[in-house]
Amino acid sequence: MSNVHFLMTYPTRFNPKVRRGRAAGNGRILTAASLRTCLPSRHLVLAASVLILATTAHGQTDKNAWTDLSSGEKALDAWASPTGDWLCAASVVPDSKNPKLLQARPGHDFLVNGRKGRTVDLITKQKFGDVEVHLEFLIPKGSNSGVKFEGLYEIQILDSFGVKKPKGSDCGGIYPRAEEEPQYHHIDEGVPPRTNAARPAGEWQTMDVIFQAPRFDPKDKKVANARFVKVVLNGQVIHENVEVRTPTGSAWRLKKEIPEGPLLLQGTHGPVAFRNVRIRPYTEGEKPAKP
Repeated sequence: MSNVHFLMTYPTRFNPKVRRGRAAGNGRILTAASLRTCLPSRHLVLAASVLILATTAHGQTDKNAWTDLSSGEKALDAWASPTGDWLCAASVVPDSKNPKLLQARPGHDFLVNGRKGRTVDLITKQKFGDVEVHLEFLIPKGSNSGVKFEGLYEIQILDSFGVKKPKGSDCGGIYPRAEEEPQYHHIDEGVPPRTNAARPAGEWQTMDVIFQAPRFDPKDKKVANARFVKVVLNGQVIHENVEVRTPTGSAWRLKKEIPEGPLLLQGTHGPVAFRNVRIRPYTEGEKPAKP
């Protein structure tokens, strides 16, 4: 927890114009260590309380700050190797000659899954439990991607604009469970979004998700299922307080549930671009924050 400094225009008034670590005018910089000598006794308790509250708030801000996973020269450094053909771009638009592909111009603002639109999944190096995630995505006509929390629980990304009765396999759906043999097929319906909030292919779309990881007792026995606390697609709430009993896709049978895991952006199913991918820890009951 870091110290927060206050300027006192002697003896009792705080000056809001002070910059951290510098004095303005004839005031003094006050720290917890100097409160006792610089303040009259009748003001000591009040000022000390303000100092403690401000310091605590500052610590919480640092702890819960958003982590940017998609922009800057070293954006791919946040993702585990191999990152395949993923590249950073300055702009992304649908290919004018082929509407099922994307065109990207080199830069540092977007993540694109290669010029052919199929490569490995992006998986964060860092592992997360309860999280809040904001991201924006763009897919061309007919494309398919997804976002997997802990690498196990997927919110689908699909060209689903205009679908009247969306399924769990449509854009924004909690993806169905599946089997890989004799060929890949769903064994349930997943959880469809409340409404089809998908925009047309070729337009940027926004997704905000609050995910709560499964709980385990000291003997690693699961005592509470994973949960999508809230999912918002393009400004519309499409899931709220949805319990997920198992991982989605074929992972429900092939992979073990865990208290913490990586964020995964799917790159194997079709062209996709992401921007403003941000993540932060989530505390139960906390209101969603602006990324």
